[in-house]
Parts: sequence; structure tokens; C-alpha cells
Amino acid sequence: MTTGARAVRFDRYGGRDVLYVADIDMPSPGPGEVVVEVRAAGINPGEAAIRTGALRDIFPTTFPSGEGSDLAGVVAAIGPGVTEFSVGDEVLGFSFRRSSHATHTAVPVDQLVRKPPQLSWEVAGSLYVVAATAYAAVRSVSPQPGETVAVSAAAGGVGSLVVQLLVLHKARVLGIAGPGNADWLRAHGVIPIAYGNDLQELATRLREAAPEGIDAFIDLFGPDYVQLAVDLGIAPERIDTIIAFQKAAEVGAKTEGSAEASTPEVLAEMADLVATGALDFDVAATYPLDRVADAFEELERRHTHGKIVLLPNGSQ
Repeated sequence: MTTGARAVRFDRYGGRDVLYVADIDMPSPGPGEVVVEVRAAGINPGEAAIRTGALRDIFPTTFPSGEGSDLAGVVAAIGPGVTEFSVGDEVLGFSFRRSSHATHTAVPVDQLVRKPPQLSWEVAGSLYVVAATAYAAVRSVSPQPGETVAVSAAAGGVGSLVVQLLVLHKARVLGIAGPGNADWLRAHGVIPIAYGNDLQELATRLREAAPEGIDAFIDLFGPDYVQLAVDLGIAPERIDTIIAFQKAAEVGAKTEGSAEASTPEVLAEMADLVATGALDFDVAATYPLDRVADAFEELERRHTHGKIVLLPNGSQ
């Protein structure tokens, strides 16, 4: 019988070197909670930004801090009043307590859904952040069949889901990404547009690809792309950014992301789309919990296509 758990911790803001794995008491489920034995937990750029202190004004940290939102695993214990799940159930979901990078964590039942059997642990455990963000971003610009929508960082973790959702909405999608991603984008019904440091040249490429105009723009990279969308004549209410909040406020664009779609209903819908093959979802690499710093080193290179996933209890 396991009596203890292990979890990623950091005691101060800093680089990857501040991360360590600590022995902790086994979590106890409170009312309406279950303890999940975590089989897989995705890592995300936002977690690195929280750890460095870059987001301290938005997401303040108390130390020692845990980390991690995405998770999938097996219910190990149930708290008072829980009827939705039983011990042994396979689930996926999210933690708002920065606690999923651990062997075990307590999670409210309204942040979990049943894991479709077709999903691997690695996919299920890295789905929440990118799925909720992509869902919210697409919903925010209200794509209609036949409209043209441009997407920056179109082949990244969020972008690869955004462009696929737009295609499912029967939009014409212009995917701004590096040349190495052109084949993947074309294979998923997206028109690849090579990014570059010269935004005027990029604007020309976009206009050439959409001579009748672009109806909406989803920015997943930064403020220059929000300004580009405005310069292209796109109405601010049909521009959404998940990263350039200050610029969005200046021009009147939207900033809808994971917070606007963090519901079990959205997660279940997205998990079903991936499980049935309607959406492709790629895992680039997996790491044991002890190599969490290595996992973030790979993430922070920003060249990975697909999710990077921790396996806190070993490969299952």
C-alpha cells in the first residue's frame, strides 16, 4: 500500500534549475473530490512563465509551489458526497491548484470526465489546456462556413487544434507557420503561409492568399500579429489573442482562452473528437517525473510539434 506521493516543487522564481521532486503526504479527498493516481500530465508554456515569475501579477505564487494543470489517471480514493466516480475509474481533467505534476493529486469531480478508452494516457493527460484554449479561441471569432480565418503559430500545440476546429467549421484557413510545417498543414486542409520577420511581407502573402479579404484572425503568438490583423482590415471583435492582452486592450480585440472554456462539457466534447479521429492530436515526447527540467528544456525550444508529457507513475 502506497502511503506517500511525489510532486514537482519550486521554492523561488527562476529557471528550470529551481524545479525538484519532493516526497509529500498522500493527498486526502475533501467533499466533492477524488484523489487521482496520475498516469500522465502535460506540460505547457504557461507553467514555465509562472515559474519564472513572468506572470506573477496575474498568477501570484506562494512557495513552495507545485505546478501542472493537465492530468489523466485512475481514481484512487473518493471524498464525501462523491457519486460521479468510483475507485478504479479512468479519468482526465484539470487542476486549478498547480498540482498535476505529481504521482497523486486531489481534484474536484467537476474538473474531471471519463477517459474514452480509445485515448492513450499520454494524449488524455495533455489535452485540457490546449483543447480548452483552442475551443474558446475558435468560438470567440464565430467562424462561418466559407469564411477565411488566419491563425498565427498555426502548427503549435494550440494552433494545430485551432486550425482543425476551423476546418470542421468549414472555414477556409490560412495557417501562419514555419516552412517545415507546411506539409502537415496542407494534409489537414489548411493553406500554409510562411511566417517571417518582415510583417509587411507577411501581410502581402496573406492578401495574395485571400484577395477577397480575411474575416477573422486568431493570434497564438504575440502583439505584432494582433496589429497585423488590424492592418488587414479585420474587425476587432473578430480578432482573438491568447497571449497579447495589452495589445488586445489597445485595439479592442478579444482575449478568450482556456479560462472561458474550462468546463467538463467542453473537455468531454474535445476528448470525443480526438478519440473518434475527428481531430489529430500528437504527443512529441514523454518524460518521467524526475526529468521534469529536461521536459521543460525541450518545451522551451519552441520547435516541438505535439505535446510533451510527464509520466509520474512510469509508463503504463
